[in-house]
Amino acid sequence: MKILLVITRSELGGAQTVVVQLANTLCEQHDVVLVAGEGDGKIWEMVNPKVTQERCPYLQRAISPKNDILAAIRLRKIYKTYRPDVIHLHSSKAGVLGRIVFPAKKVIYTVHGFDSIRLAFRKFLPIERALQSRAKAIVGVSQYDHFNLIQEKITHNVCTVYNGLTTPDTSHIKQIDIFDKYDTVILTIARINKQKNPQLFIDVARLMPEYGFIWIGNLQEVTEFGELPSNCHFLGNLINAGAYCSKAKIFMLPSNYEGLPMVIIEAMSMGKPIVSSNVGGVSEIVRNDINGYALENNAELFAERIRYILNDKERYERFCAASLNIYKSELTVDKMVNGYLKIYQS
Repeated sequence: MKILLVITRSELGGAQTVVVQLANTLCEQHDVVLVAGEGDGKIWEMVNPKVTQERCPYLQRAISPKNDILAAIRLRKIYKTYRPDVIHLHSSKAGVLGRIVFPAKKVIYTVHGFDSIRLAFRKFLPIERALQSRAKAIVGVSQYDHFNLIQEKITHNVCTVYNGLTTPDTSHIKQIDIFDKYDTVILTIARINKQKNPQLFIDVARLMPEYGFIWIGNLQEVTEFGELPSNCHFLGNLINAGAYCSKAKIFMLPSNYEGLPMVIIEAMSMGKPIVSSNVGGVSEIVRNDINGYALENNAELFAERIRYILNDKERYERFCAASLNIYKSELTVDKMVNGYLKIYQS
């Protein structure tokens, strides 16, 4: 089978991690071509050499009639070159252009966090409704997304495949002194934007001066939040960021909306308890009183649950074991790939 994977951006991120994991696994038995658009190109460093790489710089998140037309022409040319059996689109912009350009009977479209459209960019919902029949299947990454797609009258062949991944490789991570400064580190991996709610992270850190709070993923210096508490550190963008979960006691993800965050799955694959905002499909994998807590966005509540997990060694170890067990049974890359193969072959 020849499979064409298309994603809008080429920097590291949640949807990009899914696509790289898919490409690297599928290429062992199938011909895989990966197409990616704007960004710093970091994903190319993570892709198996067996995967054919095609760059499409005109494929960009922002609406631009010129770039969108050029991207459509480029995508059509790529299609004619490779003649894939399956075209798997990831993210909304690739999803729109791909469903216009490619034959509908070959297209699978994965919506990575439907709330990014349903809540943040609702004006694009009519486009999603209009194009829903231009795909063989529309995939939500959680039951939450599946339900909301149906509620918004996007009902054409909707199904769910949970994200999955392999455990990050910790053998080549950098030695970073700030991790060694604290006996207990609370880690967050995310971009800095309104969606990811960094203010909540800072507020929780201020309430818990005895612990180190480390954020990986900011692309610029963090200055817009005023003076940071002394135990709060932003380390920038690091390759293989998920591997640094090995240095943390708890993984924390503040957010205003999500699909099914890959960073949480990475932390669970290393047996880490999770304290996260209760958004998107988070509560489907972060189960209260079992492997962590999915909470309303309240700093005092986050601090209380973090202390509750850490203050009892037996409880902490039980939460760690539960995270790992949920990962192994539900969230591995093989589980995800098998789910998509069933759709490809249907």
